[in-house]
Amino acid sequence: MNDLLPALWTPERLLGLAWLALAGSVLTLILAAGRRIGRRLNLRLWGVPEALVAGLIGLLVAPSGALPLLPPHLMELWGELPLVLLTLVFGSLMLGKPLPQLGGLWRPVGGQVSLALVLAFGQYVVGGLAVLLVLQPWLGVSPVMACLIEVAYEGGHGSAAAMGPSYAALGFPGGQDLGLAMATVGLLSSTLVGGVVVVIGRQRGWLLAQGTPTPSTAAVQPTAASAAPERPAWADWAVNLALAGCAVLIGVVLLQLLRLGTDAIGGGVAEVGRALPVFPLAIIGSLLMRWLLERTGRSHWASAPIQSEIGTLSADLLITSATACLNLALLAADWLPLTVLAVAGLTWNLAVTLLLAPRVLPADWFERAVLEFGQATGVAASGLLLLRMADPDDHSAALPAFSLKQLLLQPFLAGGVVTVVAPLAVASWGLPTWTAFCLGLVLFAGGAGLLLAQAGRNTEPSAAHP
Repeated sequence: MNDLLPALWTPERLLGLAWLALAGSVLTLILAAGRRIGRRLNLRLWGVPEALVAGLIGLLVAPSGALPLLPPHLMELWGELPLVLLTLVFGSLMLGKPLPQLGGLWRPVGGQVSLALVLAFGQYVVGGLAVLLVLQPWLGVSPVMACLIEVAYEGGHGSAAAMGPSYAALGFPGGQDLGLAMATVGLLSSTLVGGVVVVIGRQRGWLLAQGTPTPSTAAVQPTAASAAPERPAWADWAVNLALAGCAVLIGVVLLQLLRLGTDAIGGGVAEVGRALPVFPLAIIGSLLMRWLLERTGRSHWASAPIQSEIGTLSADLLITSATACLNLALLAADWLPLTVLAVAGLTWNLAVTLLLAPRVLPADWFERAVLEFGQATGVAASGLLLLRMADPDDHSAALPAFSLKQLLLQPFLAGGVVTVVAPLAVASWGLPTWTAFCLGLVLFAGGAGLLLAQAGRNTEPSAAHP
C-alpha cells in the first residue's frame, strides 16, 4: 500500500489536478462575472442569457482574444467540457419531477415527436440542398458537409467533436472544426434569436400564462418545504448531486453494455456503438433513478429546485466554455459555407417552429415549440433556457412532454444513431438519394403530426367542460 501511494501521486498527476482546478476556478469566476453583468443590465428581459455574456468575456481573454490572458492549455481543458456538462444536464433532467402518466401525454408527446422529426430530418434536407445547389457547384465542398447542420444544431459541441474521426475517415478532415464552429453559431443563434422569439411571443399573447419571469432565487425558496426540514442545505445539495451522479453512472454502464453488444455484432453496427456519446443514455439513468425513488417512497430526496439549479449551472458553464473556445480564425476562413449552412438551418427551424408547431401541438404550443427550437438549434440546455424565459412559473406541460420525447428520440438523433449513420449513408448512397430519403421522412412525420392533432381536436369538445 505504501508503495502504491507514490505511484498514484506522481508530479504529472498533481500537475494535471492543479490545471483542472485552475480551469474550473477561472471558468466559475468568469460565469459569476457574466451573471453579475447580466443581472445589472437586465439582459434576460431582452432574451440574452447571462452565460452568453460570460462566454464573451472568456472569448475576450482567450489566447486568440483582444486581451490574451488565459493559457492555451486551459482552453483545451474547457474544450472538453461541453460533452461532460451536457451529460450532467440530462442526468438531472427527470429527477426533480414526478414521472408523467404516459396515457395522458400520448397526444402532446406525439405532436412533440412529429415536430422534432420534421426539424431534425429537415436539417438534412436543407443541408443537402444547400450543398447540392450552392456549395458544391461554387466551392467544390465535400458532400458530407450536408450533415453539419444536424450534427451541430441538434447535437451541439459534444456531437460535433465526437463525429470528427468519422468525417476524417470519409475524406472530410475539416469536419470536426467546422462542426464545432457551426455548433457555436447554433448556440448563439438559439439563445439570441430564440430570446427575440420569446419576446415577440409575449407581445403577441402566444404564451400560455403571461407574466414577468421570476428571479431564480424565488425558485429556490420552496426547497425547505419539499426537502426534509432536519437536513441542512449543504446536505440537500450533496444528496441531489449524488443522485444526478448515479443517473450519469447508469448511463455510462448502459453505454458500455451497448458497446459490448454492438462490438459482438461487428461491422457498421459496431462503429455506430463506438460513436454514441453517453448523454442520451443519461436520460434513461435519470428516469430510472426517479422511478426507483418513487417506488421506495424516497422521492423527497430529489429536490426539484436543486435539480433545476444543477441543470442550470451545468448549462451555463457549457455555454460559457463553448463560447469562449470559439475559433475565430476558422470562422474567418470558412465564413461562406458556414453562413450558407447556418442561415439555411436557422430559417428552417424558425419556419417549422412558427408555422407547423401551432398546428401539431396543443394549447401550450409556444412553450413546447420554443423549447424544441432551442434543442434543434443549439443544445437541450438552450431549449430549457428559452422555456424558463417563456414559462418561468412552469404553467405548461412542455418539460414532461419534451423529456419523454428526448427519451424516445435522443438515442437516434442529436448525436445518436442517425447522426452517426448519416455521413456513412451520404458516402454510400450519394447525397441526392440521402436528401430525398430525408425529405420523405419529413413529409411522413409532418403529415402524421397534422393527423394526430386533427384527431385530438375532434375529441376536445366533449371534454372541454369537466
